[in-house]
Amino acid sequence: MIDRVNRVPWDEDAYLELVRRACFICEVLADNPDYPHHVAHRDERAIVFLSKFPFMRGHVLVAPVDHHEHVIGDFPVEEYLELQRVVHAVGQALPRLVPTERLYVLSLGSQQGNRHVHWHLAPLPPGVPYERQQIAAFSADHGYLEIPPEEMAALATALGEEVASALGR
Repeated sequence: MIDRVNRVPWDEDAYLELVRRACFICEVLADNPDYPHHVAHRDERAIVFLSKFPFMRGHVLVAPVDHHEHVIGDFPVEEYLELQRVVHAVGQALPRLVPTERLYVLSLGSQQGNRHVHWHLAPLPPGVPYERQQIAAFSADHGYLEIPPEEMAALATALGEEVASALGR
């Protein structure tokens, strides 16, 4: 199944301006209306929210609440493993909510923008040709999905319930 929703052309300049203006994850955590996102789960350590620019339906970000910039070096092992429990819970829930052939998990970011540590979880839908999978699935050349806000909100709610249940919270 290849996603049939509209794709929005990628605006690299607008994206760079947005991610270099402020830490977008800290702004989401602060409920800044200039950084609207559909939050699925938040607790004292982590936040889970849907990507504003999803390359695949169900594209989710998991980030620590505290601002850290180095995916391994900034965390004691116990804190890192607690965050990975959240990543695991999200990864277990997504295929129950979104058709998934394979789940991609990546930590992206740069000291030049998007410095706050975060993990992307993106469910590859069934039926995507091999040449459009893996790195190609994240190519801005194809634009991002335009998913109706009510669908995003429903997915965030369902995902939040699954994650809270899995984490016992």
